[in-house]
Amino acid sequence: MNTDIFHLGGQEFHSRLIMGTGKFASPEILKHVLQAADCKIVTVAVRRVDTETEHDPFIKTISPENYLFLPNTSGARTAEEAVRLAEIARFSGVSDWVKLEISPEPNHLMPDPIETLKAAEILVKKGFKVMPYIHADPVLAKRLEEVGCVSVMPLGSPIGTNMGLETKTFIKLIIEQSNIPVIVDAGIGAPSHACEAMEMGADAVLVNTAIATAQYPVHMSEAFALAVKTGRMAYLAGLGGVSSAARASSPLTGFLRV
Repeated sequence: MNTDIFHLGGQEFHSRLIMGTGKFASPEILKHVLQAADCKIVTVAVRRVDTETEHDPFIKTISPENYLFLPNTSGARTAEEAVRLAEIARFSGVSDWVKLEISPEPNHLMPDPIETLKAAEILVKKGFKVMPYIHADPVLAKRLEEVGCVSVMPLGSPIGTNMGLETKTFIKLIIEQSNIPVIVDAGIGAPSHACEAMEMGADAVLVNTAIATAQYPVHMSEAFALAVKTGRMAYLAGLGGVSSAARASSPLTGFLRV
């Protein structure tokens, strides 16, 4: 039995791997990937799903009864646009959860910190469970916690790049000061990156591109699931300290005496 429960927004989950659902070659591949990863939280762009019909490929493939749907506001350039997208998702009965994404510049897709904080304040007051995607900014992360977000989601590196944890120094600071879950989002390109994030003390990771663009996505999703579990186990076990000097693993004196 898994006794290490991931608590998020008043709910409990046994998996700490969250899956993005874009870029997959087909809904059928996505279905097998999610099953192999054994994840329970999936994020999907509000703009990409027709919530008005049960015949939408996404809705047909992924049963809402089996997953927590985390609508995201991808494509929003302002707080106002993000709030409108979140309200569309809730009105359609998808979810009152929202992965808040606001990126005014389409070339680098960096999150706008000012508009993100503004939108978060509005959405929290409207009763949403807000999970903001942000740059790895410890000051902003704390402000978002203070306004009532259920988690913060700092990027490891620019979205879709598979570059890994380029911002790990700042992610560590966010983890150290946070009283809400810290979920590393964007840039994770290999299972080893996910493992490292979990070893640092992240509560979960979100992965999409690295799995969707792999040669064998189903196998890669399994690899990520194992990496997340391994990193979490290492963190809970307590990693040994790092030393700049060599330290013998066996005593160097006394063992020749008879």
